[in-house]
Amino acid sequence: MSKNDSLALDTAEFLLQIKAIKLDVNNPFTWSSGIKSPIYCDNRKILSYPKVRTFVRQEFAKMISDEFGSIDLIAGVATGAIAHGVLVAQDLGLPFAYVRSAKKEHGLTNQIEGVVESGQSVVVVEDLVSTGQSSLAAVHALRDAGCNVKGMVAIFTYGLDSAKSNFKKEKCTLRTLTNYDQLIKQALERDYIKESDLQSLISWRENPENWGK
Repeated sequence: MSKNDSLALDTAEFLLQIKAIKLDVNNPFTWSSGIKSPIYCDNRKILSYPKVRTFVRQEFAKMISDEFGSIDLIAGVATGAIAHGVLVAQDLGLPFAYVRSAKKEHGLTNQIEGVVESGQSVVVVEDLVSTGQSSLAAVHALRDAGCNVKGMVAIFTYGLDSAKSNFKKEKCTLRTLTNYDQLIKQALERDYIKESDLQSLISWRENPENWGK
C-alpha cells in the first residue's frame, strides 16, 4: 500500500468514526443544490475531537511542505476551512488570511480578510470539495489580489468529474487527505456499509444529478 493510500484510508476511518461523514443509500440526504445524495460530509465535527483535529493539522502541514515547498501565506476558505487553516498556519509559522465566497456588502467590502500582499505565494486550505466552484472562487480572489496560488489542500473530495474539470481548467493543483473511492473502500472493509450498498454509491458518484430517479 502506498503512503498516499494509507493516509487516505486512515483519514477516512477517522471521518467515519466521528460521523463527520455519513453514508445511507436508503435515506439519502438533500444538498443545498437540491441533489439527492447517499453521503453527507460535515468536517466541522473534526474540531470537537482533539485527536482527529491534530491528525488533520499535522498531515496538512506535512502535505503542504512536501507538495508545495516554501510559501508565504496560508489562506482558508470561509467558513468551513478557517479553523483548519489557522491551525496549519500556526504549525508552519506562517501568516493566515481567509477568503469569503463574495465581497461583503458593507464596511470595507472585503472578500479577503487578513493581510495579503501582491507577489505572495499561497496555499489554500479547504475542508471539502464537491464541484470545486466555491473553492476556486477563493483561488480567483487571491489571484486577483496578485498572489501566486501554488495549490489547494482539502480534507475530502467527492471526486466528481465536474470538480476535476474545473481544477484542470483553472490550472490549480488539488491535494486531499482522502477521497470518495478510499472512503467507500474503508467503509466496506469496516462494515460501515454493506456489499449491497456499493453499486448504488458508485452510481451516485458517476451521475449525482440523476441518481435515484
